[in-house]
Amino acid sequence: MPRPRVERPNLPEYMTWEELERLPEEIAEQIELWDGRVVWVRRGPSEHQTFTNLLWNGLRRCARQDMSEHTQHCWRVTTETNVFLGGSGKSDFVTPDFLVHRCLESPYQDLRGADVLLVGEVLSPSNTQTDIEAKKGRYASAGIPWYWEVSLAREESAIAMARAYALETGHAQLPDGVRPLRAANYLVVGEWTRDDPNGVEIDFPFPIYIPWAELEY
Repeated sequence: MPRPRVERPNLPEYMTWEELERLPEEIAEQIELWDGRVVWVRRGPSEHQTFTNLLWNGLRRCARQDMSEHTQHCWRVTTETNVFLGGSGKSDFVTPDFLVHRCLESPYQDLRGADVLLVGEVLSPSNTQTDIEAKKGRYASAGIPWYWEVSLAREESAIAMARAYALETGHAQLPDGVRPLRAANYLVVGEWTRDDPNGVEIDFPFPIYIPWAELEY
């Protein structure tokens, strides 16, 4: 079900988590705080929610299979959950469309970047490359090992492509005098379209196999 459109109020450029909590829920859920700066989250069409949920379902099935075979593992798969960056404080957070994290010690704990194994974004045609790269950079800087991008088709309700990225453990060799823009970056390690008969298949961060039939609208 598409979310109702809510007019954005005039807010200060920077806010604290405590100030954000005092906003109406329908406003607050559209905002991320990047080192305290207010960042409005672009809301996609109803297909965005549909494919996010289908991916959640496939990843959850694979996580449960991995836990049944390796009882020392404990994973949780969820959607649209705030991930707080840094070791303390709540005024720096991002909200991935779907994610996998390690089980926490007790219920209702804040989820920190160090707890997260995989984050993913479902990209609608309206998403800009600038927005995508900025958020990806925050995930990388937080040290989250795996990042997925799932692009939706422009002319039909379908997934056009899924990509898996792994966090670099060291920098590639660059020309003398050239330095990377960010301290950490992702590299593409998997790419799938509907032309791939086996669907989405990768062995990391645990064995994942999601046939296209599970990802149909």
